[in-house]
Amino acid sequence: MARTADYVRKTKETDISLHLNLDGTGSSSIHTGIGFFDHMLDGFARHGLFDLKVNVAGDLAVDCHHTIEDTGIVLGNAIKEAVGDKKGIRRYGSCILPMDETLVLCAVDLSGRPYLVFDGEFTTDRVGYMDTEMVKEFFYAISYTAGMNLHIRVLSGGNNHHMIEAMFKAFAKALDQATVIDTRITDILSTKGSL
Repeated sequence: MARTADYVRKTKETDISLHLNLDGTGSSSIHTGIGFFDHMLDGFARHGLFDLKVNVAGDLAVDCHHTIEDTGIVLGNAIKEAVGDKKGIRRYGSCILPMDETLVLCAVDLSGRPYLVFDGEFTTDRVGYMDTEMVKEFFYAISYTAGMNLHIRVLSGGNNHHMIEAMFKAFAKALDQATVIDTRITDILSTKGSL
């Protein structure tokens, strides 16, 4: 059974269409109007081995906020839909990812209970045309719409580009690990019997 989702969200601020395949090969086609954000989403797809198509028309004349936050909302909904009833998945995933001087930890629990812990400080306001304060907002939107417990922590940092890129890649690796079907798990991995 294909674990895919197609999600569309249209508001007065953004018009977003997104396709996600959890069991892909890492191919992507991404157009958000924000070059650095496109680069981050491409890294997410490639390193998580997800197939991802994203098209966003956002109010970039205002700023990048709505485009990035709403993309997080849509991606979170797509993850939730593609995972389905969660039967047979590992549920948990984690990654400690190095990128030059930077080391980032990411841990995911597809528990159905949304929570974000984000520990990372940036020293610049922007990388390219992406506001650094939007990194937390993006992951917050994903965690709440997907219903996941998400921890992201910069263990050592320096270059802001490296820190953000390591976050996106670590999240991809942790999510891939959490969504993998494990044949030893015959039901839902919870003492409650549901997630």
